[in-house]
Amino acid sequence: MNIQRKPEWLRKKVNPGDQSEMRSLLGELRLNTVCQQALCPNISECFACGQATFLILGKNCTRLCSFCNVEKTAPQPVDGDEPARVAEAVSRLKLSHVVITSPTRDDLPDGGAAIYAATVAAIRSASPATRIELLIPDLQGDVPSLAAVVASRPDIIAHNVETVPRLYQIRSGADYRRSLELLRVCAEMAPEIRTKSGIMLGMGELEPEVLQVLKDLRDAGCDYLSIGQYLAPSRRHYPVQEYVTPELFETLRVQALAMGFSHVESGPYVRSSYHAGKYA
Repeated sequence: MNIQRKPEWLRKKVNPGDQSEMRSLLGELRLNTVCQQALCPNISECFACGQATFLILGKNCTRLCSFCNVEKTAPQPVDGDEPARVAEAVSRLKLSHVVITSPTRDDLPDGGAAIYAATVAAIRSASPATRIELLIPDLQGDVPSLAAVVASRPDIIAHNVETVPRLYQIRSGADYRRSLELLRVCAEMAPEIRTKSGIMLGMGELEPEVLQVLKDLRDAGCDYLSIGQYLAPSRRHYPVQEYVTPELFETLRVQALAMGFSHVESGPYVRSSYHAGKYA
């Protein structure tokens, strides 16, 4: 059932006035953010604080996930100068922690791994003290492509499983086991690099299914976890099935920590890159 009315705890207001300086910088450097493309409800808060999650490799995704607002038309050509522009933005913003992500690029032989690696190298050169988190697609399970990302030595490699296996029809082209394997291989290749994943609630999942996902993630060596409320970007997208209470988010946070996650952010407005600098 599609629930139209949001509860009181989901009434955050977006203030475009708080976004002007960040939008100006992004326009000057011709950069995209997932904050804008995904219609993130936290955009005013983050942009006002000089925080953004940079979206590299264009704005268009080659997959057709029914929950996501990222464009799904023909992908754009790879921009070889983009890593340098991202690094300049990181330096100018004086970011202590940055998150870099991308649409899924199944059209590229390496899924975009080389551009991820180049972006890490550019940031290390321009802003050596910045902690770098990469939120990567599944790279179609290609281990050499993943190895190229790992070899760039970011501080965190994140990959979101998004929901429970039973609902994976909403993740067109994705595979739950493949996502778990990516996280497991990351942890095996470079134990010093922290791994991270995220799930959304309110899509029709059951609590025992969620707990099994958390167990699966821990078994794959995942260190960090984010749990947030799914909010449909429009009526064309997969409908919200439930608005999960803050109390349940807190219960899941406590249970996840008891399973051995090093850090868990869990709440209605939590997104995988929200307060990313707090993970330690």
